[in-house]
Amino acid sequence: MAITIRTARKEDCPAMMALIKELAVFEKEPDAVTVSMSEFEKSGFGDNPVWWAFVAVDDLKVIGMSLFYIRYSTWKGRRLYLEDLIIHEPYRGRGVGKMLLDRTIAHAKEQGYSGMMWQVLDWNTPAIKFYESYQATLDGEWINVSLNF
Repeated sequence: MAITIRTARKEDCPAMMALIKELAVFEKEPDAVTVSMSEFEKSGFGDNPVWWAFVAVDDLKVIGMSLFYIRYSTWKGRRLYLEDLIIHEPYRGRGVGKMLLDRTIAHAKEQGYSGMMWQVLDWNTPAIKFYESYQATLDGEWINVSLNF
């Protein structure tokens, strides 16, 4: 297995979108992905990108991704928000997630961010155990809030 981690490119967007849809199915929300490819590409590779990503590649095929953006905390300053860490199902359990998360952590440190944050579903035991192996703090106290337009 010759998997490499690199910065995502615009031409990776179709493979990244396939991973996002795979995650939606895994999270029991198969119809929840409504972003268009045009919006996805523009928001990551347009004039004012709002997200960045690393991809895991195996023989030129994107098999995983870490997509993130900058979040500002009035208490902590700039923090990296990990929106998605997705590994194509056949590659799970092979260390690809660790490679991507380690690269994302290194990037946050290189940028001088005060830390990272993300969410995990309370029933996703393998992911919770994986994050706990990093001594990540899991906080069940906060309630997610969203407003759709």
